[in-house]
Amino acid sequence: MPTYAPTRGALLLGLLAASQVMLLLDLTIVNVALPSIQRDLDTSAAQLSWVVNTYTLVFSGLLLLGGRAGDILGHRRVFTAGAALFTAASLLGGLAVNPELLLLARAGQGAGAALAGPASLALISTGFPDDRARNRAYAVTTSAGSVGMLLGLVAGGLLIEWGTWRWTFLVNVPVGAAVVALSRWCLHESPRIRGRFDAAGALTATAGMTLLVYGVVRAAESGWSDGPVAAALTAAAVLLALFVAVEARAPQPIMSLGLLRDRNRAGACVMRLLLTAAMSGMMFFLTLYVQGVLGYGPLETGLAFLPTTLTVIAANRAVPSLLTRVGPMKVMAAGSVLTVIGMAWLTQISAASTYVSTILGPVLLFGAGHGLVSVAATAIAMTGLPAGEHGGASGLIQTTQVGGPLGIAVLVAVYEEVDGSRVQSLAGAFTGALVLSLLMLVTALTVFRRAAVRAPASAGTS
Repeated sequence: MPTYAPTRGALLLGLLAASQVMLLLDLTIVNVALPSIQRDLDTSAAQLSWVVNTYTLVFSGLLLLGGRAGDILGHRRVFTAGAALFTAASLLGGLAVNPELLLLARAGQGAGAALAGPASLALISTGFPDDRARNRAYAVTTSAGSVGMLLGLVAGGLLIEWGTWRWTFLVNVPVGAAVVALSRWCLHESPRIRGRFDAAGALTATAGMTLLVYGVVRAAESGWSDGPVAAALTAAAVLLALFVAVEARAPQPIMSLGLLRDRNRAGACVMRLLLTAAMSGMMFFLTLYVQGVLGYGPLETGLAFLPTTLTVIAANRAVPSLLTRVGPMKVMAAGSVLTVIGMAWLTQISAASTYVSTILGPVLLFGAGHGLVSVAATAIAMTGLPAGEHGGASGLIQTTQVGGPLGIAVLVAVYEEVDGSRVQSLAGAFTGALVLSLLMLVTALTVFRRAAVRAPASAGTS
């Protein structure tokens, strides 16, 4: 297994942290730019929604394939290729003169992220065999990603206020170019496994995940009773069941089903899925509240979420030592409790609420809970992996980001079912997010064991 000297290890972390900021900044920065894009490119409402959805579809659909590609082709090579594709697509997006080119750019960004994201986690797992060093590395990169996602709201507002929506894409270009240029110097190539891609597994996984995300995204717009939603979700269920059957027989599966037989890894994936669903729903509906009820502009909205960044970073820094001292169950439970309290607080929102009385406390609590759960879940999912499975596990843990559109779709349905004022409907949506947080707490209390934090089984073998 390649390992890094302290100086080179610091360079590795800096490079991977920069890539995480770039990839996750894009999840939120473009959302702020949507009204400006619609005016400049004269897009329809349907086209505008796909500026967001195209990225989500391609990214989610290719994650398992991207993770396995690193195991076979080398994680550094796949990481560099993904970063290069993301950078080129960002340049295309910034220069787009029509909606079609912009959607092509978003698809390219999604594909690049699906390659670079899993590879970055795998590079940490293979490059830091020591528990403490590896968990610190996960904390640093997770903090960077969380900060990037939250700062995207602020950066988007600033770039649009002082410039143009095009800079929400072009800002990625210098960062991406630097990541690509430095990757060959900073990163060791990981050992590759012999074999070829599981074509049947890749096809069924990609098609199944794409249809699943499409159905969920469309459900948020058209409702769960919509015909195309039912057709997409049914087809997704069939394809994903076929994927499981194919993988059970494949000599070199795109995702080893044995990864999910470990209760700690399976529990970590469930925690990440529920956390992402609750977080995405909270941010979506809280944005509606601060803009529609409190009258905040795009920049003010971004600043309203900024305190979350502070507690995310603080919690991320505490996780590595906490995992060793108290075990994953207590870390997960503590993060879940903080999230539950924050969500319960938000259910009390009313037309008379202010930012200080009803929003600041919940976003601080949720940031702390998110920081504890996200780093701990990632560390647990990437611990004790067999040789040659680091990319597959990375793709698996990142696939849980499908919880984002799923959470929004479910909570939109709750929002529309509440018979009352707009604020009462928002309180109903936050109640739905509270249920997701409670499910996360139940998972934390019933699944994880201290034995989850152990030396990787592959140490010294891959």
